[in-house]
Amino acid sequence: MADAYAVRRERLREHCSASGADAALVTRPANVRYLTGCAPCGATLLLTRERAVLALPDDLPPDDTGEHLLGGDLTQLFVPGEADTAPAAAEAAARLRVRDLAVEEHDLTVARHRAVAEVAAGARLRDLGETVERLRVVKDEHEIADLRIAAEIADQALSELLESILVGRTERHLAMELERRMIDHGADRAAFPVSVGTGTHSGQAAHQPTDRRVEEGDFLTVVLGARYRGYAVSTARTFVIGAAPAPWQVDLHRLVFRAQRAARETLGPGVAQQAPDQAARAILQAAGHSEGSPHPFGHGIGLEIREAPRLGPSDMGKLDNRVPVTVGPGVHIPGKGGVRIEDTLVVRPLEEGGPELLTITTKELLAL
Repeated sequence: MADAYAVRRERLREHCSASGADAALVTRPANVRYLTGCAPCGATLLLTRERAVLALPDDLPPDDTGEHLLGGDLTQLFVPGEADTAPAAAEAAARLRVRDLAVEEHDLTVARHRAVAEVAAGARLRDLGETVERLRVVKDEHEIADLRIAAEIADQALSELLESILVGRTERHLAMELERRMIDHGADRAAFPVSVGTGTHSGQAAHQPTDRRVEEGDFLTVVLGARYRGYAVSTARTFVIGAAPAPWQVDLHRLVFRAQRAARETLGPGVAQQAPDQAARAILQAAGHSEGSPHPFGHGIGLEIREAPRLGPSDMGKLDNRVPVTVGPGVHIPGKGGVRIEDTLVVRPLEEGGPELLTITTKELLAL
C-alpha cells in the first residue's frame, strides 16, 4: 500500500509542476488520507518535488501516526498538540525555499489562510482547487477492495437484523443496533448515522430515527453504510413487517425497484452523469410520482460519503471506469409511507461484466 500512496503523490506532483507550483499544502482530511493513508484530526501534508512532509499533532496515539507508511519520500513533522499543523507545514515549505505554494483554499478558513501566508516567507500562494478531489474520482483496485469489504459488513449487519424480531422496537433502537453490528463486524464506524423509518416515516430521504415503534403491516426503510479503512458505502432497502404486504405496498415497491434497476443498467464508462437519474425519474414520473425538489438519485462515494461525480438530473460530464457511485431512487407518500432502494456499485465496461454491484442484500419485498 505504501507504493500506492507514493504513486498518488507523484500524480499530484505532476499536476503542480504543470501549473507552475513548487509544492502543495493539503489540509482537507480525506485528501490527506488519500495521499498518505493516514489522516488523524488536524494533519497537514506538504508535498514538494522531492519530499512529502506529514505534519501531525504530537499528542496522537501511536496507532494514528501512520508510522508503518513511512519511507521513500514521506517523513513526519510533529507539532505541539494545541498548534495548527497547516502553518507548521508552511514553515517547513519556507525552510525548503518553496516559491510557489498551492493551497486548498476551499478547505482553509480565512484565519488559517492568513496564518499560512504569514509564515510562508514570501512564497506566492496559489489555489490548488479541487485537484486532489479530481484525482480521487477514479479508484484503484486497492480502494475498490476496501469498498467491497465495507459493503460486506453493511450487508451482514442488515441480514442479521432482518432475522430478529422487529415488531415493537423503536426506529432509534434499530438504528443503534445496526451501527453496533457494523462495528462488531470490523467497520471503522458507520459511514453516516443509520436511518430507520417505519410506517408513515418509511421512504423518506434523510429521515432521523424517532421513538416510533414498528407495527405489523408497516413499511420499514433502512438506510445504512459501513466505513472500512476510510472507505464508505451506502445502501437502502424497504421491507414489510409481520404480514403479507397490501396491494398498494406491492405496487409501490415494484415501481421503485423498476426505477432503480433502470438507473443501474445505464451505468458504464462514457455514459452521461445524468443518465441514471433520468432513467429512474422517467419511470417514477410516468406513474405520477415526483419529489418536490430535484433531489439527485445518486452520487460518487469513497473516502467521503458524497463526492464527485454527482448524478443529478442536470449534471454534465461523463462517467469513467472504476468510479464507485450510489443509485437510490425513492418515493414517499405523505401520511402513508414509501419505498427507497439504494445500492453502491462500481462503474465497469460491458466487457468486464458491466457495473459491479457491491451491496447485495436482496431487494425483494420481504415480509419480516
